Amino acid sequence: MPRSLGFVFFFTIVLLLVGSVHYWIWARLVRDLALPPGWQRALGALVVLLGLSVPLTFYLSRALDPGSARPLLLVLFAWLGIMFWLVVLLGGAELIRVAAWIWERTRGQVEPAFAAERRTLLARALGGAVVLVAGGFTAFGARSALGRVQVKRVEIPLKRLPRALDGFSIVQLSDVHVGPTIGRDFIEEIVATCNALEADVVAITGDLVDGPVSKLSDAVAPLAELRSRQGAFFVTGNHEYYSGAEAWCRHLSELGLRVLRNEHVTL
Repeated sequence: MPRSLGFVFFFTIVLLLVGSVHYWIWARLVRDLALPPGWQRALGALVVLLGLSVPLTFYLSRALDPGSARPLLLVLFAWLGIMFWLVVLLGGAELIRVAAWIWERTRGQVEPAFAAERRTLLARALGGAVVLVAGGFTAFGARSALGRVQVKRVEIPLKRLPRALDGFSIVQLSDVHVGPTIGRDFIEEIVATCNALEADVVAITGDLVDGPVSKLSDAVAPLAELRSRQGAFFVTGNHEYYSGAEAWCRHLSELGLRVLRNEHVTL
């Protein structure tokens, strides 16, 4: 299959999936709540716009300058987070609803006259709760991702470790994802934190960047100031391959990082 045809096929599948997810969200949070017609039209239009924003987010994250586009992309990525939690929470609610329906049918229960009103009331209460919880989870995740650098200390006991290496320290950095939402200021904070730890080794274990060298070289420039006794090492993750692994390996080597590619070193 030609590469261009494969891309069209993949993009079509993604659009169908995104469209289906947003239709389901609309059905559960708009249609099933029996809202007034005006509210249904307004919320329906909003869901359509949010659905269109998903492919737009991935396009803009590559096409625009990360610094100038960051406020817009933060909003778009926030919707991706909310959408994820809506799918998870609505999926759980759907399982409960189906189980309750099966339970009623197996017991041969007859719905009372007010059952329709009760279902609408429950659907509205559940829909409101799902939206609030999804928004809360997304806000918590954004706060964690965009907050200050956190240091988690892990002590690993090794029985055969030579006494001379007791206390040998490794700082591991992973999944930083410099790009649309993470910029130079965050990298400067990471470097300052790492240097203050006075580690023996710094290991960057992939997914450092989300974008090409041409757009992010300034953002990662502070990595040249990383200091440790045995050096700073880097291995690629899948996002480096999305962003041009060869170019990134060359650039990070120029910054003084030891790039390991299918190899190891003895310290």
